[in-house]
Amino acid sequence: MEFGGISSLTMARSRLRTITGSIGFVFLGGPMIVAGIVPWLLTRWDADSQSAALRTLGVGVLIAGGALVLETTTRFALHGRGTPAPWAPPEQFVERGPYRFVRSPMYLGVLLLILGEALLLGREILYAWAVAAWLMFTAFLAFYEEPGLRRRFGESYDDYRRRVRRWIPTRPRSSRY
Repeated sequence: MEFGGISSLTMARSRLRTITGSIGFVFLGGPMIVAGIVPWLLTRWDADSQSAALRTLGVGVLIAGGALVLETTTRFALHGRGTPAPWAPPEQFVERGPYRFVRSPMYLGVLLLILGEALLLGREILYAWAVAAWLMFTAFLAFYEEPGLRRRFGESYDDYRRRVRRWIPTRPRSSRY
């Protein structure tokens, strides 16, 4: 079967490549390095004394962060037809799901993973790492990613930037999505 000159087999292969590339990026690339390898290097997963309430909160924050990273990665692959990796970005602008509420939900998910680890382990160094990661993400977004999105998607991205904040989730100002 053909869709606009593209066979269903070609579309399936393209989708499979996008999904596997996204999974690879999350588990071997940025999120794993920032929320996995660096925290491990800083703590070796050794926990300080921490109340059960804070450990429980940490588990909840970890689950929320992991779910956000996985959901946004899946959304990039399935709706945007691309990956979170800068070298294979989505072909379509993604403004659905968590992207309706905040411009950087994937980065926010990674920060939640680090904060969840900090709460779970009771290690202050991880709070400092979360702040450092946030500063790096902010610089990357401001000086590389967002200017690239403006070039690629033009006025639709400018409109999105006016309606949706980078870090603080807000209620959508449009019923489009």
